[in-house]
Amino acid sequence: MPVVPAHYLGRIAELLARGDRVILGLTGAPGAGKSSLAAALHALFPSESQVVPMDGFHLANVELARLNLRHCKGAPQTFDSGGYVELLKRLRKQKMGEVIYAPEFRRDLEEPIAGAIPVFSETQLIITEGNYLLLSDGHWSEIASLLDESWYVDIEQSLRIERLTKRHEQFGKPHAHALQWIKQTDEPNARLIESTRERATLIFDWNAAKVTV
Repeated sequence: MPVVPAHYLGRIAELLARGDRVILGLTGAPGAGKSSLAAALHALFPSESQVVPMDGFHLANVELARLNLRHCKGAPQTFDSGGYVELLKRLRKQKMGEVIYAPEFRRDLEEPIAGAIPVFSETQLIITEGNYLLLSDGHWSEIASLLDESWYVDIEQSLRIERLTKRHEQFGKPHAHALQWIKQTDEPNARLIESTRERATLIFDWNAAKVTV
């Protein structure tokens, strides 16, 4: 598990000190380490937090095929953005004793699984992570106002590409296919995501000496 710099943990403590439900959004380009950061934060605040990824709102492969979008799976138009927004709205207003079920994306199946993540009303910190939390068009534009804070996960470009390549190979893509997918799909998405960087509450850097707001 990667080590989260202490000053970011102080930021989480400040959010939790409010006493009410907190939704923290983690965003950044593919391969930046959003899932790793979400898992690390959850491990540090296990009783207070749950992770609810945006990736559960991937459209199913059969629907991507119907829409002729299989070639760009992972782009903004291949998600149920409206469904994700509605989930965040429900999580903001969750009633005591209510369980809200969120979907999960299974990389081994390359499919979303409905109702896989039970979110409990007593969970104070919801950590949601995904590529497009700060886009300004369509349903995506509603997300920022539903988050208490948004952190943009920054990383050195060559390391990000290396991680992406290994991820694609791990889940079955030959090396050449992985590189081609990164070039044609991941990197156009990365440039779009990077254009939203300035909308984040802060820039998260694993090696930073201080928070960049």
